[in-house]
Amino acid sequence: MGEQIPVTQARAELAELVNRVAYAGERIELTRHGKLVAALVSAADYQRLQNPRPGADSRLHPRSRPWSADGTAGRGREPAPAGTNRPGLRSPGIAVPGG
Repeated sequence: MGEQIPVTQARAELAELVNRVAYAGERIELTRHGKLVAALVSAADYQRLQNPRPGADSRLHPRSRPWSADGTAGRGREPAPAGTNRPGLRSPGIAVPGG
């Protein structure tokens, strides 16, 4: 996809990374302990992911995710934690040290 940068480094260089993504069209993979955990993409790329073209790969569309809006998980997974609509995610507003 793009250049890989540890989250700790990205935190220190966030303004520069945002400029690279927004103006140079780069895609940046964020890693923690060598594993991909997130990605920085341009607003245009993000909008394409949110509103895919007809006939595009449906796995990218939010409605095809393995959890539902009511907080229950699909495909044999456990229910989502209280206060979230996705399995394994913390409730909004909870500060996560180092995260």
